[in-house]
Parts: sequence; C-alpha cells; structure tokens
Amino acid sequence: MRHEDPETEQQGRARQPQRAPADAAETAEGPGAYWMYLLSQAFGWSALLWAWGTVMLGLLLSGPRPARLPVSRQVLERWHRTTSLTTMALMFAHALMFAAELVRYETKVDWAERVWVAFADTFVPGWYDSGTGRVAVPIGQGALYLAVPLGLLFYVRHRIGANTWRRLHRFVIVVYVLSVWHTLLYGTNVWYGEWPRTVLWLLQLPVTLLLLLRLLRPARRAERLGPPGGGAVRPGWWVRAAGRVAVAAVVVGLVVVAVSGRDGGRDRPTHPPATAPHAQETD
Repeated sequence: MRHEDPETEQQGRARQPQRAPADAAETAEGPGAYWMYLLSQAFGWSALLWAWGTVMLGLLLSGPRPARLPVSRQVLERWHRTTSLTTMALMFAHALMFAAELVRYETKVDWAERVWVAFADTFVPGWYDSGTGRVAVPIGQGALYLAVPLGLLFYVRHRIGANTWRRLHRFVIVVYVLSVWHTLLYGTNVWYGEWPRTVLWLLQLPVTLLLLLRLLRPARRAERLGPPGGGAVRPGWWVRAAGRVAVAAVVVGLVVVAVSGRDGGRDRPTHPPATAPHAQETD
C-alpha cells in the first residue's frame, strides 16, 4: 500500500500533527523543529528491532534445539523475557511521544481539548482519520494492545495453565507482523522505494525461515504433521498444513520483493519540501 501525498492527507483532516519529512535535515527548520516526532520515531524503530530479537529468541526456544548454542537455554529464556519487556516499554514510549507531538501541535485550543484529542488519536482505534494513518495507526494500536497481555501472560502461566499460555503465546507473531506492517505504512524513513525499505523487508527473511523450520520440525510430538493417512483427517491437520504452506509462501514472497525491488515504496520527490509537509491548522 502506497502512502498518500502530503497534499492529499492535508485535505482529509484539519487537526493533525506537524510530522517531520523523511529528510528533516534538508528542510529550512531542521530536525530540531520536530524533536518530539523524531523521538517517537526513534522509540518506534527501537521497539521494532527489539521485537525482531525477541521473536527470533522465542522461535529458537520453541523449536528443536540447535546442536550448538553459545549460551545455555536458561540464558536464552532470560534474554527472551528481557527483550519482550523492553519491546513493550518502547512501544508505549513510541505512542506516548506521538501523543505529546499532537499536544504540542495544537496551539489555539485549551489544554483539556488538546490532551483529549491527542489521547484519542493515539490510543482509540478508529479515531485518527487522516490519510494513510486511518489504516496504519489502528494497526499499530492493535500491535500494542496485543503485545501487553500476551507478554505479561508469562508471569501468570501457572494460574491459567501451561497449555493455555502456550496456545495464546503463539499469537505474539501476530504482534510482530502488525508492527512491521505499521512501519511499512507509516515510517517516514521507509516511505520511499530505496535501501532502508529493502533492508526492512530482508530482515523478515530470518524470522520467516526460522518460523518455517519451527513448523516443519516442532519440538512437541503433538504438533508434528505426519502423513494424512487413509481415513478422515482431523481439521487440525489441515490447519497445521495450511500454516506451513502459508509461511513457505511468505518466504518466497519476501525473496521476490527483495530481488524485484517492487516493495511498495513510492518515488522520492525530485525537490525535497522546504517546509513541513503539513501546514499547522486548527478547527
């Protein structure tokens, strides 16, 4: 999905933040004019990188143990818990700084309304109604609202049961997919079809390959696919088989995207904007 041009987004909504262009240093104001947005962006990218690490660790722990590991399984589990908590904190900081930028942006309304609008735009699904953000912001909210309970369920797994926790914890991969999708849609660093966007796509290859290996060689006997047999096959067999095929298709898709260069990015403008891409307006 391509981003809408700034002019199109501006027509969609009067109250919106003054976001930094992809090359803020090239503008007349410089990056200092957008420090809250840039800090939010930094938190967001940090959260995505930590999420990448925690997903990789989780897949290593849940699948067949590699023959050689530089550290013990206990150390990997401790790293996985630490990276998970760090990811949640960075996601919340990303959203909080985005809300702070919205509060700073409004200058002609009272504080109560500024805080409420910033809170609603940032944390209420479906409230943000401008351009690409109408899709990208709810996706990011979904990632945040799934990440917190799924991450913290680890600490109550003895109360809800290990099997229940294990089934629910599998949806962590959904959090990661939503996070990457949100970044591809709304990350100004990867708007354009250039190397940062290509690198972001390529970073997903190790995750999908490890996930495919985890599905093809599950550590638990009950999760192994096995032959379909001659009789009626349970629906669970078809679900597991479809999951393996879907992940294999994603691996192929990622390779095609990287090789072809058709990754959904838009062309960079010939002349970078001299000012902010969105004029400050109020109702």
